[in-house]
Amino acid sequence: MIKNPDWWRGAVIYQVYPRSFYDSNGDGIGDLPGVTAKLDYIASLNVDAIWLSPFFTSPMKDFGYDVSDYRDVDPIFGTIEDFDELITEAHKRDLKIMIDQVLSHSSDQHRWFIESRASRDNPRSDWYVWADPRKDGTPPNNWLSVFGGSAWAWDSRRKQYYLHNFLTSQPDLNFHNPEVVEQVLSDVKFWLDRGVDGFRLDAINFCFHDPKLRDNPSSDAVAEGSIGVRKENPYAYQFHKYDKTRPENLAFLQRLRALLDQYPGTTTVGEIGDDNSLQTMAEYTSGGDKLHMAYSFDLLTEQRGADFFRKTVDSIERKLTDGWPCWAIGNHDVARVASRWEARSAQQLKAYMAMLLTLRGSVCIYQGEELGLTEAELEYHDLVDPYGINFWPEYKGRDGCRTPMVWHHRETHGGFSDARPWLPVYDEHYNAAVAVQHDEDNSILEAYRAFLGWRAQQPVLLKGDIQFHKSPKDTLVYTRSYQGETLLVTLNLADRPVHITTLAPAQPLRGTPDFVGGSWNGRQLELQAWGVEIATL
Repeated sequence: MIKNPDWWRGAVIYQVYPRSFYDSNGDGIGDLPGVTAKLDYIASLNVDAIWLSPFFTSPMKDFGYDVSDYRDVDPIFGTIEDFDELITEAHKRDLKIMIDQVLSHSSDQHRWFIESRASRDNPRSDWYVWADPRKDGTPPNNWLSVFGGSAWAWDSRRKQYYLHNFLTSQPDLNFHNPEVVEQVLSDVKFWLDRGVDGFRLDAINFCFHDPKLRDNPSSDAVAEGSIGVRKENPYAYQFHKYDKTRPENLAFLQRLRALLDQYPGTTTVGEIGDDNSLQTMAEYTSGGDKLHMAYSFDLLTEQRGADFFRKTVDSIERKLTDGWPCWAIGNHDVARVASRWEARSAQQLKAYMAMLLTLRGSVCIYQGEELGLTEAELEYHDLVDPYGINFWPEYKGRDGCRTPMVWHHRETHGGFSDARPWLPVYDEHYNAAVAVQHDEDNSILEAYRAFLGWRAQQPVLLKGDIQFHKSPKDTLVYTRSYQGETLLVTLNLADRPVHITTLAPAQPLRGTPDFVGGSWNGRQLELQAWGVEIATL
């Protein structure tokens, strides 16, 4: 019997990028036994679940997001038995395990694609998206890859093009084929039967394409929450009407949800990278019969500031209706938030943390975020990410946010590995190591531990409604209400003190972490630079 099947509502999910978390066998690459070895650390953060980035068998052209066997562990990460042990040990610590599922595409080294490309009449010939060239030999339409250039690659065996929304080595599966859908659902069930508690669904709006292969229209402006929104990437020049977010995807999500409903207490969070991400989030999470929750790229951009945050959250709240958001300000695909939002002090990062953890919804925290790690500045010869290599030097790719976790400032390679790591440890990170911040009263790490532990005891923050109120420039003031209790959250997102006149006299809330608090005089509240106050009304 599941104690709380809706544990995911208001949950905090800690994202582990296994390659960079902890190396248990000295080969320079993090692995599943390494994650198991650090479960006590993760539990000490007071999070609810772990999201594991892909660890499946893969040629690693895109570091695991190109899967060649959906039912096995790549040897660099360990064995299927190591995964089973990780599940067991995590559950002993009341930690849920969510795994990254890449459903829209596979590796070109998957046996399905090898068979599919062999001929036009083999049993899996229609498992991927194949199309004849135009009369002049060019691709069938103007669709573009997120990684740059055409989304079509020529295959000399079939004398056809195949679709790849990402790398050429990541061919798109044909979800219009019922056999593909059945196979994908079967692979999801495989992991549910092994005890996983949920899935983070990568690029989940990419599963279906327009069967007529119509050209995408051009776009003069990129809407909120899209991907590839960089001037050097032509992907942003199109409105992606036909290559993703197709209406057929909703029926597939309903079938996926029906499968998960057979396993009480399991959940899904979908990654939505779209030109109309907020509308798509609403569609994908409404009705209680599709995704449990979703997040977009809205808070994963360089945009920031009180007005932007308020507008983004308000927009999502208006459109989601009965849906449930999952917030993230960092992950393995974007520059670390400490650099992206130009944080100049620990207090500034604590203010961003307090904002993230007091919004309505669930939360994803990326490994190292709790240490305040900055984006690593790497040389070109250190890069391994194909995205960065393609667009260097205007865009340096995703390696800067994927460098190894730094456990100890006095150990070789930061205590991550005894061998040279797959990416170098960034010198600037040593001073932020876990060993440096552990039990340090004013550290970012201890602020995360304290705030997360306190938040877990506040039902109003886990489940309550949210309403924004007028406030001075560079501030956020909102209330969270649940079952007769109302909390007032005030944030000063500027480097100068501010005075705020509140709705009514408020009472500072006892038990909040030390960095939370302002000076009250009736309805008048003074917050220091990057100050945070949470009070009761």
